[in-house]
Parts: sequence; C-alpha cells; structure tokens
Amino acid sequence: MFANSTGILVVDDMKTMRKIVSKSLRSMGFEKITEAEDGQKAWVLLNEPPFPIELVISDWNMPNSSGLDFLKRVRASEQYKTLPFMLLTAENEAEQVKEAVVAGVSNYMVKPFTPATLGEKLKAVWAKHNPGAAAA
Repeated sequence: MFANSTGILVVDDMKTMRKIVSKSLRSMGFEKITEAEDGQKAWVLLNEPPFPIELVISDWNMPNSSGLDFLKRVRASEQYKTLPFMLLTAENEAEQVKEAVVAGVSNYMVKPFTPATLGEKLKAVWAKHNPGAAAA
C-alpha cells in the first residue's frame, strides 16, 4: 500500500469535496496532501509541487480542464505517464468508464463514497502500479 509519506494531489472544483477527500486520506494516515480546483491548476502543482506528487485523485467534471483532460495530459507526459491516477466522479455510465480506462486511469470511484471504499480503491491502485509487490 502507499506509504503515509506519499505525496497526494487532490483535484476537485468543489472545495467541500476536496476537504472530504483530504480528511479521509488524513484519517488513513497520509500526511502530504495538496489540493487544486481544476486540471489547469493541478498541472501547475504537478510541475511545481510543495513536495513530489506520487498519486493523483481527481474529479472528472470541472471547469477549465476536466479530470479526463488532466489525465490525458498526464499520460502524454514522459515524466508522469506512469503516475498513479484515480478519477473520482458522480458519473458512472459505462461509456465514461471505458473512456477513462482507454485514457489510462489507474482506478475509478463514484461519488458519494466512504473512507473504506477510498481505502480499497487506493489498495487496488497501488497493486496495479506495483505488480508482484506484497501488499503492506
């Protein structure tokens, strides 16, 4: 599983949702969390972070740059193409899930969610990016 020192970028246009996700992560022991309100600001933070970003949890529907657009930009970057990236959204239509998978999403979580669900999804993301490693 991700270490408590993992740098996490939470992206959502709703401040309340960013705080819910961040609080859930802190309750799991994560210490390094930063936030952005859209994909454009998230891209800036990814490239000029307060600490190295090792995991992105992003909303899908946002102004300026959607989570899907941000994901595509991340995957197109040589530096970040393997960065663990989870989309968090109210959308759960099969076509959207398929589009996210094709774009290279690490995992997908539908709102509303519980901290337990977030924890399970994070374990799945970690396992996907660390094949063969024992889950801690």
